[in-house]
Amino acid sequence: MKPPIVKSLAAMASLGIALGATGAQASPEQDRQDFIKYYTTKYPNIKIEDYVYGTLAFDTDSKARAQYDAVMQSPPYQAVLEKGRKMWETPLKNGKTYADCLPNGGKNIAGNYPYFDDRAGRVVTLADAINACRVASGEAAYKLGDAATMGTLAAYMRSLSDGMLMNIKVDGPRALAAYEDGKKTFFSRAGQLNFSCASCHVQNAGVKLRAELISPAVGQAVHWPVFHGGDHPVELQARYASCFKNMRHVSAPIGSEKLNNLEYFHSYLSNGLPMKASVFRK
Repeated sequence: MKPPIVKSLAAMASLGIALGATGAQASPEQDRQDFIKYYTTKYPNIKIEDYVYGTLAFDTDSKARAQYDAVMQSPPYQAVLEKGRKMWETPLKNGKTYADCLPNGGKNIAGNYPYFDDRAGRVVTLADAINACRVASGEAAYKLGDAATMGTLAAYMRSLSDGMLMNIKVDGPRALAAYEDGKKTFFSRAGQLNFSCASCHVQNAGVKLRAELISPAVGQAVHWPVFHGGDHPVELQARYASCFKNMRHVSAPIGSEKLNNLEYFHSYLSNGLPMKASVFRK
């Protein structure tokens, strides 16, 4: 009898999902289509556009969606977004605002991040762009993952791109190498529990873990930061670090090449889906 890990990997591979070095290298777009095929085959009654709602897409209790919609009519994090707006509009040391040093005044750009910067030779996240603006304006960079600063500002900034379709590009061999590195991290098992990102968010997407449903990887990247507990913004890479910790694995630092590449791969999977920031999660 094949061990469970072999069965699960074989099942994913049979649907065309290439597992980094263990399989033939697929293009990023082929990967995205294979993920969609995997989910829609497993859950044919769920529309792919509903995946932006995370676990709510799998929740058969109509009351849960109604409750979510009611919360979003007057979300409990409005005060945090207002604080983020004030941070956004307050002039920096050189007199400029964030809108002055970001493309398109910072509007409808969040879906283009992360991107691979050929000149820098690395993946650049939206948090990197915010900090680059701060440093160029004579300010100190914000600590990545800090809810009170970067989390609050990013939550407001991403709301300026609400409805924009995710549009991640992977152009050129170095960009593809970064994408593949992120893909490898996504599928690599690690930690004492020997889990990978795919263990939960691919083969167990839509399955309950204790009392909570597990969300699919497609659609996840469109709504970060999310607000937990009402008014606490959690950035995507902070969530990665938390997941690794839960799997009893030491995470790479937030903002590291490893997590930037993971965010690059992960975000590409949501291409074509609308940005939905900011959102409330339990």
